[in-house]
Amino acid sequence: MTKIILFDYWRSSASYRVRIALNLKGVRYTSVPTSLLEGQHKAPEYVARNPQGFVPMLRIDGHDLTQSLAIIDYLDAHYPHPAMVSSNPADRAKTLAQALIIAADIHPVNNLRILKYLKDELGHNQDAIDDWYRHWIIEGFTALEAMAPADGLFGGDLPNLADVCLVPQMANARRFATPLDAFPRLVRIDAALAQMPAFVAAHPDAVNPDA
Repeated sequence: MTKIILFDYWRSSASYRVRIALNLKGVRYTSVPTSLLEGQHKAPEYVARNPQGFVPMLRIDGHDLTQSLAIIDYLDAHYPHPAMVSSNPADRAKTLAQALIIAADIHPVNNLRILKYLKDELGHNQDAIDDWYRHWIIEGFTALEAMAPADGLFGGDLPNLADVCLVPQMANARRFATPLDAFPRLVRIDAALAQMPAFVAAHPDAVNPDA
């Protein structure tokens, strides 16, 4: 069987999502650390396979797959248990909407390349950049809190795609000292997920190559 390789940066939220999904599905893989700070994601040989020059990239079944949700969709098709989205169209749409609040609305405007642009090109100081970061988390979490279940996970008894996206974003929120008192359901779900082995093994501290 061809080796599955994840080109991964330990602190990348998108990479974190894919690590969680691989672990939940019991898919064995080899990690290739790809440092964003050192510019390894912009190396010509990497960009030749991944034109955006982003992480993660998953080399699997002869394919170089990019974009975390697209990678997880592929994994869901080939390793269906546990399912990240429901086969029911309405439930599937609901989960995708919840996941995309994070993956499409919060995360992109808080990505490292955006923060660097705010600092280096637009001249904002660190306090202003941190305020920017927290603003978009709070806006997205406010909507997601209203969608969160009163009990259990987003996926019920088992994590789904919304849960997989939530945990890395909660880690980012805490890293930037985002107030979380207004989001008790998200905090509760995150705490429950943090006890699960698949999430523990995917945590940035567990995969940091310099730790």
